[in-house]
Amino acid sequence: MASINAPLSLQEITEQAANFGYNAHIPLKMWLRSADNMLREAQVYEQEGNDPQTYLLLFRHAELVLDRLAKHPERNLPENKLPLKVARQAVIHNLAKLETIKPRIDRRHAEYVERRRTLRDALETLEAQGQHAATLPQELDGLAVDRHRSTYDRPTLNAEENRSLAAKLAQREVKRRDAARRNVRQAGVSEEEEQERRTAGMWEDWEKGLHRESSEEDTDVSRQLQDVARLQNGHQTPSYSARRSSQSARPATDRPQRPTSVQAPSTYRYPSVPHQSVQEQWTGPDTLRSLQGPMPVRPPKEPFHRPSESSSWPPPPLPPIPPKIPTPTPEFENPRPPPIPPKYADLPAPPPIPGKYFDPTSTSSTRPSSPGGDAEAAYNFSPHAYLENGDALRPVFLPNQLRSAFLASASSNTRLNLETCGILCGILKANALFITRLVIPEQTSTSDTCETVNEQELFDYCDKEELMVLGWIHTHPSQTCFMSSRDLHTHVGYQVMMPESIAIVCAPSKDPSWGVFRLTDPPGKQAILNCRQPGIFHLHDVDNVYTDAIKPGHVVELPNAPLDVIDMRPKRR
Repeated sequence: MASINAPLSLQEITEQAANFGYNAHIPLKMWLRSADNMLREAQVYEQEGNDPQTYLLLFRHAELVLDRLAKHPERNLPENKLPLKVARQAVIHNLAKLETIKPRIDRRHAEYVERRRTLRDALETLEAQGQHAATLPQELDGLAVDRHRSTYDRPTLNAEENRSLAAKLAQREVKRRDAARRNVRQAGVSEEEEQERRTAGMWEDWEKGLHRESSEEDTDVSRQLQDVARLQNGHQTPSYSARRSSQSARPATDRPQRPTSVQAPSTYRYPSVPHQSVQEQWTGPDTLRSLQGPMPVRPPKEPFHRPSESSSWPPPPLPPIPPKIPTPTPEFENPRPPPIPPKYADLPAPPPIPGKYFDPTSTSSTRPSSPGGDAEAAYNFSPHAYLENGDALRPVFLPNQLRSAFLASASSNTRLNLETCGILCGILKANALFITRLVIPEQTSTSDTCETVNEQELFDYCDKEELMVLGWIHTHPSQTCFMSSRDLHTHVGYQVMMPESIAIVCAPSKDPSWGVFRLTDPPGKQAILNCRQPGIFHLHDVDNVYTDAIKPGHVVELPNAPLDVIDMRPKRR
């Protein structure tokens, strides 16, 4: 993850973006979900003005879709062709955005390097003169001057020490999203239309058109990869849409036609205002007169009398105008303000209003606001823990009522010694992940396993609600609290999508009764990805495959946090 405060160079950001664990044995649908999560994260960081993290995620998305997934063994399956096409369309749209963000990152890094050079030269000059470094003017300190700070250089807060603030932030964000969805509904936009707008449209009859454009797609993917490579090397490239428009100049017979959901005309002709009536345009004026019959007779004109013919000329004189009588003005109709007494008029001007300051616990309007006007996101939560390889983990806020709510939903299965699983969904805000929704999908269970059914319904719900998948939770009705080999293989798909993903195990009949875990990285994540042992339960050669994610870890329990429980299981009669 790109640093929040340090101005990284474009090369450092692209190196981080390309450095992610990819494994072709993970199903393609999981990688496509990971790509969707990247776009959701990039959208949030873009709204918060974090250019480095936005560029990193968009570049990683392009690298994943155009390079890795284009070679995935499951890419030619019929159910994967449409999602891959939609993902490629998103890359084409984001290439122009990458070119827009790139100059800002280069400019900021160059300014940072220049300030550091100036600071170093000034320190060397002071040391040569025998002066102490403390006499260095503050404006030369490039790291401490507020005027050099970017919009995404915000104060960082400790997640553990600011839990009440995090709860308020989550509550406001959930209310804001709910209000936005209500406004969309009130505007008359259906859920289907909203989803179509969010995904930039879908292809109709795409199965019929895919086989006609396979060769064109291969060429398009190759050109898009070249665009991404040139961006990484610092070369400006013409936008993909510009090349497509130049290609469209070819004759229609020389290129395959894409199926489109809406066939828009090339030019729109506005209706002209007619100079004749509609009936005249069709019949003509002569025909119209014959149809209307003879014109009515014009009435005779009234005779005009000249002054000599009138006996009353000249007219009588007008009566005199009566004199105007002044009306008395009411005493209080337009009162004047009283004069200012001398003792108040001679007072000095009031003192200036003190400057605003940042109080992380305050909810007033004095808090500095973000570029998007969100006063609650005027800060970022600092990384709360780190992977074994040194990568930072963003804090994950876990509602403290989640476990009891899940056990209540799983109680009927627990009494029957059947496992129950749920999906942890949430949002990204201020560089922290908030679990705000517990979704219990349709599933089949045994005493040792739990399999989700109709996963597409779950994915569609997350897309409609703009939620990210942050982990999962399941019960061990009769076993202790641990991660079985099957649990480890299930969780590796989540942690590949997002390093902060967690797995919660509830063992209500044992002590401890619950735990929050993640795979070690390395060696646990790599060991599970490379494991090919058959069977549901088996041992692994690595000892520390997984570890606690809470106390210590990147997970923080959050009192008074918003949480909704959505149960998708069929209702029992």
